[in-house]
Amino acid sequence: MLVSEIIRKKRDAQTLTAQDIQEFVNGVTDKSVGDAQIAAMTMAIFLNGMTKEETAALTLAMRDSGDVMCWDDIDGVVVDKHSSGGVGDKVSLMLAPMIAACGGYVPMISGRGLGHTGGTLDKFDSIAGYQTAPSNELFRKTVKEVGCAIIGQTGNLAPADKRIYAVRDVCATVESIDLITASILSKKLAAGLDCLVMDLKCGNGAFMASLESAEALAKSIVRVADAAGTKTKAVITDMNQVLGYNVGNALEVAEAVDYLQGKNVNPRLHKINMELCAELLVSAKITQSCDEAKVKLQKVLDSGEALEKFAKMVASLGGPTDFCDDVWKYLPKSKIVRPVYAKNSGYVIGMDTRGIGLSVIELHGGRTLPEQKIDYANGYSDFCQVGDWVDNQHPLAVVHANSEDEFDVAEQNLQKLVIIGEKQLVQANCIIKKINQ
Repeated sequence: MLVSEIIRKKRDAQTLTAQDIQEFVNGVTDKSVGDAQIAAMTMAIFLNGMTKEETAALTLAMRDSGDVMCWDDIDGVVVDKHSSGGVGDKVSLMLAPMIAACGGYVPMISGRGLGHTGGTLDKFDSIAGYQTAPSNELFRKTVKEVGCAIIGQTGNLAPADKRIYAVRDVCATVESIDLITASILSKKLAAGLDCLVMDLKCGNGAFMASLESAEALAKSIVRVADAAGTKTKAVITDMNQVLGYNVGNALEVAEAVDYLQGKNVNPRLHKINMELCAELLVSAKITQSCDEAKVKLQKVLDSGEALEKFAKMVASLGGPTDFCDDVWKYLPKSKIVRPVYAKNSGYVIGMDTRGIGLSVIELHGGRTLPEQKIDYANGYSDFCQVGDWVDNQHPLAVVHANSEDEFDVAEQNLQKLVIIGEKQLVQANCIIKKINQ
């Protein structure tokens, strides 16, 4: 069937066969299908949705568009975590080395920024020398010897998703539950995982703003992954404010290293990270309960074992061997680093988290086009949290920018995006719900 006819079927809300989907994905892979056709198909899917069977077929076709990894040579459980995307979300950077320090193996295939959210891969690209696209041989060697490796879609791993992902980012089809499910799982299933935990963000800084939509995505992912033989759990977490203190690629790397060193640990970030790590350890049967897992995880943090795993991973993938000794020796720095204070003192009672993510893009810390270069140094540090008091001594955030014009725009944005009130609010529980099936 002609690709245009397959697109027409979905445009007209008809159900695609597995063969239709396979033909389309084959065309994406061999590039006989153009970006305009990918955009048309993803918009048709966004508007009309897919059945369970269509979503599963798309996921498996995208997984099988390239190599599917096998870890038979590893004597241990292969696990991973994935987030649906948030602002300031650097959990992967700490989770992978912590799980490795506890005895798991984490071959993490990550993506770049998508829409208003930051990408794990962009964060690692800010580290001088770090290879986010190593050979499969180096990837396997690092996972086997260190216990974890965080990279992009290298070589021939889910190449169809790589093209579709890039087009979705710039054609307003990011939020489709079916496309998100297929995109996430095609990469994760291609990585040959035994267990997976999903961090499904919910709130004004998430693609799934409502609990209903977050639950729908969680159930979709768990259902499709379990059917493909990968034991999967989902945790719905709050994204109504930035996660952690820093937002921006290099700044988030620095915060992650601080976390692993036990310095300036953000309570919400810690709680979410520990919960996701614990669920993985229980699924992998490394521990019997989440409580036991959290004790084990705290030990590898306190002993420095998790930090050592992170340092070894960075070095193995081409980064500096002493990166964790002085991260700012290697991370890029902005020319302007200056705090922004609230016009009126009071308590932080909320924030437009999506808007904050978009403001990082305005600082050139994210993309509006797939091929666009970004400024890894720019963003925000010391970001205020809901419940904090802000005044002329306690800033909304510290802006990292490379020109006065960039700083001025960021300052204006912060004044609009952070909401100040007279009464202090108690922070909501950042763990909203768990879904196991």
